[in-house]
Amino acid sequence: MFLEGLLGIGVGVLTFLAPAITALALLFYIAVWAIATGVLEIVAAIRLRKEIENEWMLIIAGLASVVFGTLLMAQPAAGALALLWLIASYAIFFGVLLVVLAFRVRSFAA
Repeated sequence: MFLEGLLGIGVGVLTFLAPAITALALLFYIAVWAIATGVLEIVAAIRLRKEIENEWMLIIAGLASVVFGTLLMAQPAAGALALLWLIASYAIFFGVLLVVLAFRVRSFAA
């Protein structure tokens, strides 16, 4: 989860710093990343349901990621450049959440 969080932060920062990158390619990359992240979050919540409290929040975050990625893939031409700020904010927000969660879960492993 820690590496996934760092990857999310990196994608968000890259999106803020280099908006001229081919917007459509970046959009599809982020859509696939969001869907994969969402699936991994749901799987993690199911596996950790006995070790952590409020695992439903991780499931909701996973579902939100899957929906976000699916919407991006369904309507890529709907203003990809206008979505860059939203995408970057999403990536950084979820990246920070996952890094925090990784530190909280790490305490269970000790």
